[in-house]
Parts: sequence; structure tokens; C-alpha cells
Amino acid sequence: MNKKIGIYPGTFDPITNGHLDIIIRSMKIVDTLIISIANNSNKKPLFSIDERISMIKKDISSIKIAKDKSINVTKFNGLLTSFAKKNKANCIIRGLRAVSDFEYEFQMTGMNYRLNSNIETIFLMSTEKNLFISSNFIKEVHYLGGNVNNFVSQFVLKKLNKKNK
Repeated sequence: MNKKIGIYPGTFDPITNGHLDIIIRSMKIVDTLIISIANNSNKKPLFSIDERISMIKKDISSIKIAKDKSINVTKFNGLLTSFAKKNKANCIIRGLRAVSDFEYEFQMTGMNYRLNSNIETIFLMSTEKNLFISSNFIKEVHYLGGNVNNFVSQFVLKKLNKKNK
């Protein structure tokens, strides 16, 4: 039987409880999940790529997964389909919160399919409690003095506090 390898791409600036929910649920579908952090300078991230990798690794360290499964964290540049092919991935995992997410993801999925029809995209809907969580909202609310304790881990919260001093 072939191993099911999935890629969960994103900027994860920072990783949220919504991201963690998608990661946990993805492990029911794939044997290996590659969390791939996009090095997209157009988004002007708050955290460096190395800081984001560190936060993700810390947050996923407590996830219980079966012995025959694994989660890897890495960065990538360039086309996601090329990265997926290089890593022998069968699918791309994407989280959806709202209809507005779907419009963008639908276009991206179509393009990815045209670039490599061997890689399927799997959409996982956010759970009700995570529907409105986004990294951008987290950063903005935190910067303006709002409480984001319920949306990120304590480790990420400490990192946000250091950045927003």
C-alpha cells in the first residue's frame, strides 16, 4: 500500500488553534503530513520563517499520532505543485473558513490541477469555534491590546508579546 503524503501549506504567521485543528484532522487522512511554510515576502510577515517553524514545531509536539504516522515541518519557495512532487505528496490539505476562502482556494486548486493532475486538493472546513480565526486577525487584535488567549497557544502568545512590546 502506498503511503498517503499530504502537504498543508501556509504562511502560519503565527500558527493558530484553527491551524492546529486542521493538522490534527489531517492526520486521520494521511500517513505523513508536511507542514510547509511559504517564504512569501509579499505578505510582510511579523515572524521570520525560522520563528514560524519553531512555533509550529513547539505547538505540534503535544499532538498524539499513531506510530506509523509522522508530521514534518519545512519551508518552501516556488510552486507548491513542484514542492509536492519533490516530496512525493498525493494531496494538498487546505482549511476553509468562509465562502470568501472558497473562491480563492477554488481558483488555486484549478491552477494546481492544471500544473499537476496527480495531486489532489482536500478541503477541510473549520470547526464552528475556529470559523473566524485568522493569523491576520490574531496579529491585529493582539497589537491593539485585545485578548487572543483562546486563539493561539501560550507559547505563541509569548512570542506575540515579545514582538509587540
